[in-house]
Amino acid sequence: MPMSPLQRRASEIVEELRPELSEFHRTIWSYSESAWREYRSVELYVDRLREEGFRVEEGSGGMPTAFHATWGDEGPEIGMYAEYDATPGYCQDAATERKPREGLHQWAPGFTDAHSALGVGALAGAIATKRALEESGQKGRVHLFGEPAEKVCGSKAVHAAKGYYDSLDAVISYHPFWHNTALWDITNNLYWSAVFTFQCPEEEPWGVPLFKSNNVGSHNLVRSPGAIDALSLMINTTKVTRENMFPATGSWTLNEAILGASTATADNLAPRITQIQFSWRSPLIDIQEQILGILKNNAKHVAGITNTEVTMRWVTRTRPGLPNHALTTALYDNLSELGAPTFEGKVVDFANELERNLGFEPSDDPFLPETMSLVTPQETDKDIRFNLPPWQECTGADDYTEYSWHAPTVRFFTAKPFLKQLGIDLWHWANNAMNGVPEAIDPCWERGAQTIASTAVQLVEDPELLKTATAEFDERRSKADERLLNPLLPKDFNAPIELPWPEYVQTKRGFEWTLPTTDYFGEAI
Repeated sequence: MPMSPLQRRASEIVEELRPELSEFHRTIWSYSESAWREYRSVELYVDRLREEGFRVEEGSGGMPTAFHATWGDEGPEIGMYAEYDATPGYCQDAATERKPREGLHQWAPGFTDAHSALGVGALAGAIATKRALEESGQKGRVHLFGEPAEKVCGSKAVHAAKGYYDSLDAVISYHPFWHNTALWDITNNLYWSAVFTFQCPEEEPWGVPLFKSNNVGSHNLVRSPGAIDALSLMINTTKVTRENMFPATGSWTLNEAILGASTATADNLAPRITQIQFSWRSPLIDIQEQILGILKNNAKHVAGITNTEVTMRWVTRTRPGLPNHALTTALYDNLSELGAPTFEGKVVDFANELERNLGFEPSDDPFLPETMSLVTPQETDKDIRFNLPPWQECTGADDYTEYSWHAPTVRFFTAKPFLKQLGIDLWHWANNAMNGVPEAIDPCWERGAQTIASTAVQLVEDPELLKTATAEFDERRSKADERLLNPLLPKDFNAPIELPWPEYVQTKRGFEWTLPTTDYFGEAI
């Protein structure tokens, strides 16, 4: 069914917003703030939304870098969301050579999968929806959530647990990617993450002193193995037990990250504290529970060996997604009418220079063909399913899935340019460099915003679509595992915002990433 005049008007408004929001995007991209530390980015969003006439709750869910913006007082309640966290370790300038942004450490954050564009696409979609409804007099309520810390699936499980999604009638989930499509049946896995903290108070002595002299000092006394040994043992014990956590079938992963410990400069004393984050994803809640049990058992034994105390703190616990064919079909029809984004002119010259610097022969058509074409949700589903066992219904991880348990939800993608000769490598600096080039990234988020706005307007204009999508949602929930019907975090959950997540700091040395800006790491061994 062709788009209505009001849907087309919403798409036009996005085009009108592009010059302004191109600058907005460039600013968010330049901030490149990582999970739970997106202070400057969220301030920019909140100010712009208030300027537009949205009511904004800052720090929603007790998370300083989250927000909940609303416009409208009646009609269908349509949810959408912005993300704006970057990935530590992937700092890349918008340049045709590998180098970090000016003045920053090479392992500072950068945008790999373009959450900068995700957020601006959602912002433009929300503003365009609001203006189109305002002009037409149609009744609808727009919700735009600011969702920090997606890289640890951090905020959406918290918002869900605290009831922020309970009133929504439909949700549109958007992400830049390497092609233009939407998800059909295959959604995302459960994703759980927890921080284990080892502390060594030495309330119980590790050993009996052998010398009675008061002049011996701590340098000659036995000390507890302490928190660093606990960290080391926890890593190694978990690697030993990993192959026995679950049979080698299905796609599940378990990864770790070390948080800051502040234990330097006191080598002769027992290290007091270390923290390690484990994150695991799988398609079944039973797998998640089994991995959790083994991690806790490992931690308990490691603490005994090292004379430490261990505690565990949740970072997040998400559920898998619920598909919605009715809403997906409507959105993909709108995306099809709008067409794939196009990348021409300066961006091709930029890509050719990247090719030359990578040792490739420059090409007239440097981008993946999927970048500028459409792929049906059914074909996408088939491609994903090819790599999965028949019983598996979800893969990967993204916390958008939390929305899908509260309202009919569609998940779709628009393409940003990827070099054909590199393929869909999200982590390669050359592909990331184009995230900061307006001619490369603006067509991506613009098409995403137009698709969001046209679909949101359709949900307001077409009560039958919303009725059909809601009936499907209710049917799918009725058949789901009862353990997944409610959020997996409690309502009083406190997001782990004060843990030592990496961030930018301002000191007398200047503005820098927590890794000092140095190119020298000592002598090679």
